[in-house]
Amino acid sequence: MSKTILAVDDSGSLRQMVVFTLKSVGYTVVEAVDGEEALELAQKQIFDLILTDQNMPKMDGLTLTRALRAMPQYRRVPILILTTESSDEMKARGRAAGANGWMVKPFDPRRLIEVTGKVLGRS
Repeated sequence: MSKTILAVDDSGSLRQMVVFTLKSVGYTVVEAVDGEEALELAQKQIFDLILTDQNMPKMDGLTLTRALRAMPQYRRVPILILTTESSDEMKARGRAAGANGWMVKPFDPRRLIEVTGKVLGRS
């Protein structure tokens, strides 16, 4: 059965690249334009992985991560932050919020597939 990933980014072109990359290896991908929309979708459906940007209008990635971690059904779901932010301080804040990993944009499609496979238990 295909794993379902929620891709959250306010950049349409970046979401398109993420969707194209992940669908090319068999994942089902649902898109959200910001943290608020992502949270709404996450309440209606359980995702196998959340891939979120950090800097977005309405609700940023860390706030979204904390909100998801507060929901029992998302305590163990992997959350990866895909962002232009690369400082150690931001990564530490991401870990503190409950994120499982951090990828810096622009991303390498092969690396995204590799990291996604790792956190979803695919080799």
